[in-house]
Amino acid sequence: MIELENRISEIELVYRKVVKSDSLLQISSSSDANAILRKIWSNRIELCEEFIVVLLNNANKCLGWVKISQGGMTGTVVENKLILATALKTAATGVLIAHNHPSGNILPSTADISITQRLDNCCKMFDIKLIDHLILSGDTDNYYSFKDEGKI
Repeated sequence: MIELENRISEIELVYRKVVKSDSLLQISSSSDANAILRKIWSNRIELCEEFIVVLLNNANKCLGWVKISQGGMTGTVVENKLILATALKTAATGVLIAHNHPSGNILPSTADISITQRLDNCCKMFDIKLIDHLILSGDTDNYYSFKDEGKI
């Protein structure tokens, strides 16, 4: 018999929903998404790039959000594994991704477009819908929506 103590780690998957279902915020447009993201974004929106994921149920109600990464003034690292692991852990059926451009230029870079396409393909393998990808600037009304622009 193999002794397991101290030789193998137990993996615990935990997701605790603390908001009642009828109180969850719903996203039905990019302007809804922008308004919600502005409430949860740090005060560093014009200082360093951050990447945030909002996890959604089938009715596009927000289950929760997570900051995936924080970088420097011109970029941050985005790992699809972390996004998908979080989405699967929460049993999300949709994800909304967002990052900021401290420069104020909201147009997507080649890397932004590539990240969006790769994540969309990964999500499809797990029947998770990529709802939108927003790029925000410090100006509250200034954002770019991949969905609104027909890129998703």
